[in-house]
Amino acid sequence: MNRKGFFPKAVAVLVLAAAVFVFGAGTLWAQQPAAQGQPATEAPKPKPKAVGSDLGLPAKLGQEIAKAPEGKGKGQIDPTAPRGVFGVPGAPQVSWILALLWATWVGWIFSTVGAFGGIMAGVGHMTVYGLGDWVRTFRETAPGLNKTLTDSIRTSNQFLVGLSAILSVINYFKSRRMSWPLGLALGIGSIVGAYLSASISGGRVSFSQYQGWFGVFVLVVGFVLIYELTPKGQESKKAAKAAAQAFEKTVREKKDIAAAGVSLKSFGLTKSTMTFFGTDFTFNPVAAFFGGVVIAAISAFIGVGGGFLYVPYLTSIVGLPMFVVAGTSALAVLLSMITGITTYIKVAGAGMDWTLVGIQLIGIFIGSMIGPRTAKYIPDKWLKLIFIVLALYVGVGYLSKGFFGRAWVPM
Repeated sequence: MNRKGFFPKAVAVLVLAAAVFVFGAGTLWAQQPAAQGQPATEAPKPKPKAVGSDLGLPAKLGQEIAKAPEGKGKGQIDPTAPRGVFGVPGAPQVSWILALLWATWVGWIFSTVGAFGGIMAGVGHMTVYGLGDWVRTFRETAPGLNKTLTDSIRTSNQFLVGLSAILSVINYFKSRRMSWPLGLALGIGSIVGAYLSASISGGRVSFSQYQGWFGVFVLVVGFVLIYELTPKGQESKKAAKAAAQAFEKTVREKKDIAAAGVSLKSFGLTKSTMTFFGTDFTFNPVAAFFGGVVIAAISAFIGVGGGFLYVPYLTSIVGLPMFVVAGTSALAVLLSMITGITTYIKVAGAGMDWTLVGIQLIGIFIGSMIGPRTAKYIPDKWLKLIFIVLALYVGVGYLSKGFFGRAWVPM
């Protein structure tokens, strides 16, 4: 079996195996008795009264707040408490400085690697800002609120990646480091995938399920990228390597990068050819469309841009060098983000913290301006290594915490 036939099948098997393992483990975990060791005659605790008011919060978020139990304990809403994120009383208070700095990092890594911006945005909202542990407390006491807040986190992630994608598309298009025909083919497919995924899963996914699957897909991508660095994985990367070396040489010699940038040589529905620094690359626009559907459906489900899947697709299936991948994936992500954000807010009723979003967008702008100007000084291999380390760490941590209730790595 040649590598072109083997690689997609290997990825599919790996994803299926991970899904079966996690689903089985999660099912067994959920089937464990919730109150082992308690006397059978223990009287049930009285159910706390509901808040009974939307507290001025809009749409579905306000509706679920009204049904949540009132009180000062975990998994309860205290209407007299200071309002935190999303305007919910008792929610975590997010430092504006922390939000600005983290968003700058998100913008930098997305505009540099062409991926992982959504992943890092998710890490920020779930772990750095402390929203994950807070949302998790409503799993038993107010499951509807738990799911609505999960949708709010997913949508907040996408807002950050959306702005970073806009800025990255502009920067990479100017420097001719983006294949716009390939990016559009992926992007059109992503519109379909993002809409279907967001409209079907909105309001139906608990935070633990979301975090667990978030970890699964990130971990799978990490292993795929490790394979790419092996001798066997490098066999079909000769063209990409030659183009990357030519690009790095141009940067060192301080010559005009755009002069030898991406240009379209021929276009057809089943075969198109582009050139980058003297090396030709071919791709199938129809296959890219369907690839965009699948990638956007997965990424919209876990509330990220999809760059972490577009990158291995573009490097492994299409064989592009990382210097072109970042801009191309950004274009596909942009179209997916617009669709996903609109669907989660309009169809699923996700609530937003517009002040927090606005502060983070400033950081995204700063990071996205820095990224393209620093990426050209970082070797192609180092960009992939950064990606791998982050993928493995985040994947293991969120898979374990989401499905087993405890992170296996510090986070």
